Amino acid sequence: MNIPLHWHTEPLLLLLVVGASWAHAMVCGPYRLRYMPTATAYPVGAAIKFHLGVLVGYLAVGSPLDQIGEGFLFSAHMTQHMLLIYVSAPLLVAGLPVELVDPWLEAQPRLTKFLKFLVHPLTAGLAFNFAFSVWHFPELYDLALRNRTVHIVEHWCIFLPGVLMVWPLVSPSRVLPRIGFGAAMIYSFMLMVADLPLWAALIFAEHPIYETYMLAPRICWLSASQDMIMGAVIMKAFNEVFALTNMGWAFFAWYRKER
Repeated sequence: MNIPLHWHTEPLLLLLVVGASWAHAMVCGPYRLRYMPTATAYPVGAAIKFHLGVLVGYLAVGSPLDQIGEGFLFSAHMTQHMLLIYVSAPLLVAGLPVELVDPWLEAQPRLTKFLKFLVHPLTAGLAFNFAFSVWHFPELYDLALRNRTVHIVEHWCIFLPGVLMVWPLVSPSRVLPRIGFGAAMIYSFMLMVADLPLWAALIFAEHPIYETYMLAPRICWLSASQDMIMGAVIMKAFNEVFALTNMGWAFFAWYRKER
């Protein structure tokens, strides 16, 4: 089957992608001394992470992967979500210019108090897993696949809680800092447990649960049931790699600190 694949070049999407990278580059570059007087040099490491996060985000929603996931393969759609949550979101958070963010947060005590509640591991973990699970109910999921506006809303409703979820593990901020080593290990383990109900529902379903993919033309060797199982495997693989990586980092950082 010949699928007319294309890259999304909608003005709003390009404005968001280019605007985010441009704003980061300007603040950290020409306007660094104005907005970040304590910054001694261009934050190369943070900039690389941030721009990579923007790039991965665009590849997830702007590349042909979006078209394949929207109309043909559940596994492609799940890959989109995983790239947004476990790759783009951590890179964007880790790449924030903290010399600008922290002074701004300190000047907004009420907002900072609210944000501390949002990025608390319990709040962030529950909010993300609730949003991610609800959007995978068949009725909502198929509605998002049929309606482009709902599809965009779905991605934002998954991505923004994803940013909150990864914040306790990758935050560079001292005002909203990452959690301690022991807490990071427990939190990472709980993230691996939290998606098990959805994973089990996808893996052990007797038949495909999403009508769109049951009716879609088969563009590869995967049947609709195999495609759904593949999507569940991809979901769990990204989750496990992210969680285990953070558990390992926390353990060895804790070990080095206590030596």
